Amino acid sequence: MTEETPGFDEQSQQPDVPSDETEPKAAATPSPEEGAAPAGDSGQETALVAQLDQARSALGERTADLQRLQAEFQNYRRRVERDRVAVKEVAIANLLTELLPVLDDVGRAREHGELVGGFKSVAESLETIIAKMGLQQFGKEGEPFDPTIHEALMHSYAPDVTETTCVAILQPGYRIGERTIRPARVAVAEPQPGAQPAQAEDATEAGEEKDNGPEEG
Repeated sequence: MTEETPGFDEQSQQPDVPSDETEPKAAATPSPEEGAAPAGDSGQETALVAQLDQARSALGERTADLQRLQAEFQNYRRRVERDRVAVKEVAIANLLTELLPVLDDVGRAREHGELVGGFKSVAESLETIIAKMGLQQFGKEGEPFDPTIHEALMHSYAPDVTETTCVAILQPGYRIGERTIRPARVAVAEPQPGAQPAQAEDATEAGEEKDNGPEEG
């Protein structure tokens, strides 16, 4: 005779376990780590932005300093080069000034026909060398008198000049570039006091004839 155990059958051989399908899961609540960024991260970003702005500002200042130093260096180089050229010009001018009496002797010898033979060869070599050094001679008869480059040693009046004119070159002048190392020493002539130029006289006579009209016959 088989005994039956109350409350137990074949379908209930295993204990009742709640099924996932029968009971819904509870909604997951986000943890503080998975939710919105904490306030500390925002503070770090603000600090990084401030550091970046500070670095950019420092870079701009250093760039400006570098540009200023470069400009100062370029100005220094130009000033040194200008001073070097000026010192060179002064040294050459001083040397050539000492040679001017020799050049005057050469000029006088040429005027008197004494520049011959070996003396002529030496003189021409000297003139070639000083020309390469930049020395230029100036002063010609008939040119207007310029007190900045001429020195008047003789003075006279002439009826055929309309302005103060160099009528004789007593000693030529010399320059190096724009620097005059000796003015040309000249004799000058001025228009005679009260004299009118020929063109002015002709214009005056023509005006008088026009005003008076033709003479009556």
